[in-house]
Amino acid sequence: MKVLFLEDEPKVVSLVKRGLEGEGIEFAVAMDGFTAVKMAGLNQYDLIILDVMVPGMSGLEVCKSIRDADPDTPILILSALGSTQDIVAGFNNLADDYMVKPFNLAELRARMQSLVRRSGRSMVQQNVMTIADLSVNLDTMEVTRNNKVIALTVREFKLLEYLIKNKRKVLPRLDILEHVWGADFDMGTNVVDVYINYLRKKIDKDFSPRLIHTVVGIGYVMRTQ
Repeated sequence: MKVLFLEDEPKVVSLVKRGLEGEGIEFAVAMDGFTAVKMAGLNQYDLIILDVMVPGMSGLEVCKSIRDADPDTPILILSALGSTQDIVAGFNNLADDYMVKPFNLAELRARMQSLVRRSGRSMVQQNVMTIADLSVNLDTMEVTRNNKVIALTVREFKLLEYLIKNKRKVLPRLDILEHVWGADFDMGTNVVDVYINYLRKKIDKDFSPRLIHTVVGIGYVMRTQ
């Protein structure tokens, strides 16, 4: 499940991601209101969580802006502002739920489940991995970027699958060779570099941000920056 999380406190972001990201929930984080509105306009999320006191547009302004364009995606306000007036303001700006900090992770997850269930979506993790606007379905082998379908050969897909399963981790060339081509393959070949180049032309060349990065002297890493 993909969640847009507007939060400018790194400790809160880290807490939520550590507690929930391993349960099939992937968070896209915005640190200010303007960025959150832009991300919501460019991507589809199953749930949106908004802090109120953030740089740029407030969380309430973001909520109203998103809701004007998207009446269906569930929105949860997660804020330290806990007065009755604050909570009423959240619902008046068309939030679906309001939760006050400090919060319990188990309660947060339960509220997220409830919102997603009521929206008719599913919290069950599908065999789909994403990074930025790239989506890789490991079951159907369908790859899309910015909603554009990208055709890959079987070997290109296996390479992409290994990269995205290990996103943000630097992968030595020999590790990639062993996992994608097999341990018996000629270790002296430059086939990894050749196929990385093939993959870059298909998923990076015409898109932003660039996702496949070279780590000089070591190998490659998939990350957004």
